[in-house]
Amino acid sequence: MHSRWILWTIIVLTILALWINIPPLPQVPALKILGKRVELLGKFPLKLGLDLQGGTELILETQMDKIAPADRDSALESAKNVIERRVNLYGISDTVVQTSKLGEQRRILVELPGLKDASAAANLVGKIAKLDFREMPATLSAQEIEATKSGLPIIALAKPTGLTGADLKRAQVTFGSSSGARSGPQVSIEFTDQGAKKFADITRRNIGKPLAIFLDDEPVSEPTVSQEIDGGNAVITGQFTTQQAKNLAIDLNAGALPVPIKIIQQNSIGPTLGQQSVNKSLIAGIIGLTIVAIYMAAYYGILGLVADTALVVYTLLVLAFIRTGLFILPPVTLTLAGIAGFILSIGMAVDANILIFERMKEEIRWGKSKTLALDLGFKRAWSSIWASNVSSLMTAAILYGMGTSLIRGFAITLAIGVLFSMFTSYVVTRTFLRLIIR
Repeated sequence: MHSRWILWTIIVLTILALWINIPPLPQVPALKILGKRVELLGKFPLKLGLDLQGGTELILETQMDKIAPADRDSALESAKNVIERRVNLYGISDTVVQTSKLGEQRRILVELPGLKDASAAANLVGKIAKLDFREMPATLSAQEIEATKSGLPIIALAKPTGLTGADLKRAQVTFGSSSGARSGPQVSIEFTDQGAKKFADITRRNIGKPLAIFLDDEPVSEPTVSQEIDGGNAVITGQFTTQQAKNLAIDLNAGALPVPIKIIQQNSIGPTLGQQSVNKSLIAGIIGLTIVAIYMAAYYGILGLVADTALVVYTLLVLAFIRTGLFILPPVTLTLAGIAGFILSIGMAVDANILIFERMKEEIRWGKSKTLALDLGFKRAWSSIWASNVSSLMTAAILYGMGTSLIRGFAITLAIGVLFSMFTSYVVTRTFLRLIIR
């Protein structure tokens, strides 16, 4: 009864994994549920990294001339964190932001999969986004009037208040309302406790006067203060499009870069190379899987066929996990090195079966029944299987912790393959063999 439940669980998991992995087929129409088009197949595409789907790669060099030598490493890490937050807030998934040091040079590598416009990527990463509030005079003195007559813009007379983006807590896009109707986009900002006190003092002494809001030393809005604002909230209005308001909120949330940066190299990775790599990797995977299956069937007979069946289940489960993360973890971003790790794990997946089969054959030669040989074979081979897989997981962890983005992709898929091979060898293969022996 227990084995039957395990068998049905394996069947259900295999069918679910098969459904997740089947690509969209043109002959299978989509359904309409509540007026919405719902695809039956192809709902979980593979998430591909920069080397497979194309995108932009930037190499940034930090300008540390004005930073004390003792603070340069922390400034580099802070710049990396700001850039990472900025691209994540922009909605670019699976980005890679890494730092490197070569002598006195400190650089940052940024990989943006799917973003093909290199100039847009450079603007997104390198923008400073310096926000500050400045007081405007209610009336002009004679000297200021003469200055404006000579061509000096009135906005140039604004005086800094000390309230800057460093006092900002968060920013988000909102839509105002005018006469009950929805108006254009604007950016709602909330200050920290200290910033709220500053803002209350500034608005108290500037009632009836304009308060200019500057971004990167450019005025974006000049609202007139009608009353003291002590809640720590304000709104930046202007002739924004929705995308401009979104970008402004992103810049304000991400903060200013703590150190100037210079883009020394930008590369656009085309999708053609990535598609060729995917096709060749798929062919290599199919060839490797076929060779392993033929060898196991030829050498072990019925036991080899059981191992081949477990290997098919293993492949489907691993691919389903890569696509979905079992609906618990985020899907895995697949790189070319990750595909290599997956193909390698296919060969490693049969190692446990080989150990079990050889121990079973020994038990049978010693006169044990097949049922007892099965149990003893699994029991005595499991310590070797466990030790081997744990050492592989430790290696994958070291590669992930100390390697670059490419090596990390290899380490992730290798670790996933090892974990699933332990499951398929101990649960799937054992269940199938018990049914055959009975």
